[in-house]
Amino acid sequence: MKSVKEEALKAISSLPDDAPIDDVMYRLYVIDKVANGQEAVKDGHVISTPDLLKEIESW
Repeated sequence: MKSVKEEALKAISSLPDDAPIDDVMYRLYVIDKVANGQEAVKDGHVISTPDLLKEIESW
């Protein structure tokens, strides 16, 4: 498993040299959200499809 710093450096280095800071920040934001989602799944914080559909219907 890569460290957060390694992930960030890889993401930043894959951007073009003239990438605006907003692109850098967005890339890091997405990496963080994906990691948080993977951690939630690993910890069992999930909802079944039928339960999700019921929740959506209540909107």
